[in-house]
Amino acid sequence: MKAYVLGAMNGLDSWKMVERETPQPGYGQVLIRVHAVSLNYRDAMIVSGLYPFPSPTAEMIPLSDGAGEVIAVGPGVRQWKAGDRVAGIFSQSWQGGTQPDDAWLTTLGGAVDGMLAEEVILDQAGLVRVPDMLSWEEASTLPCAAVTAWNALNGLTPLKVGETVLALGTGGVSVFAAQFAAAAGARVIVTSSSDAKLERAKAFGAHDVINYRTTPEWQDEVRRLTGGRGVDRVIEVGGAGTIARSVASLRPGGVVALMGLLAEGEPLDPASILVAGAIVRGIMVGSREMFEDMNRAIELNGIRPAIEHVYAFDDAKTALSDLVKGQHVGKLVIRVS
Repeated sequence: MKAYVLGAMNGLDSWKMVERETPQPGYGQVLIRVHAVSLNYRDAMIVSGLYPFPSPTAEMIPLSDGAGEVIAVGPGVRQWKAGDRVAGIFSQSWQGGTQPDDAWLTTLGGAVDGMLAEEVILDQAGLVRVPDMLSWEEASTLPCAAVTAWNALNGLTPLKVGETVLALGTGGVSVFAAQFAAAAGARVIVTSSSDAKLERAKAFGAHDVINYRTTPEWQDEVRRLTGGRGVDRVIEVGGAGTIARSVASLRPGGVVALMGLLAEGEPLDPASILVAGAIVRGIMVGSREMFEDMNRAIELNGIRPAIEHVYAFDDAKTALSDLVKGQHVGKLVIRVS
């Protein structure tokens, strides 16, 4: 089989294609033919040596997100059979409840082999069934970005009808958050530096949009749009460069769901959190249970993932390069087989 593995962590040249023997499933394991994978900004951070969490070493397979069909099962596997349509969960050990201590040690494409291969082996508990309505390409976008957005909106306390959600940017997590929030009956505000991207965001559920390049003090515009009240939730993908404005955008007791490290900036003054009565909650994707809950919501609401472009398997490095450029809306996908 063909697979991509990591060489030296030297940016876009870190990925190399190799031929490997098709793995065979052991006890409790499942062999999956991967049909499509999708990229996250995490993948660019890993090859640049900037990822602050457990990262893959040389010869490991990258990428956390992929979907495919079961082609064989090992002894002891009861819940899966050949032909089942599945995706792997981001952290293989996080089945449900609160995040376990070892969650970072079982992340696909990070601490353990990922999905950028024609066939992969996963534990039977590390899989979920993907919605039948989705194509392989669409299903491949779910494990990291979609589950992160779902956790941000529903993992602490479920989003309520009539609440207001602020989503920063138009990347995968923010677009999924806009789609989920709109489907739940919430008001959605989206920011971007591009008017063209903001226009597209309206199709994904945005009720109001803000160009942060022309409106650099965008927290004031958020306040104006909400009649001075502030938003209930912020999908914070920027990190240090945006979190102070995110906190300033909140209503008293609102939640900043923090999952991004994209923008540099000054450290957040803790006094601003105290004054706002804000909750700043770190999001490490989510559990298998969250993934399954999200899939039911996707099916019920007919939500289709936003895909900017689908690349051939041989063009995986081009996909990684385009990810770094950041000109896309939603997700970039690689068709594997």
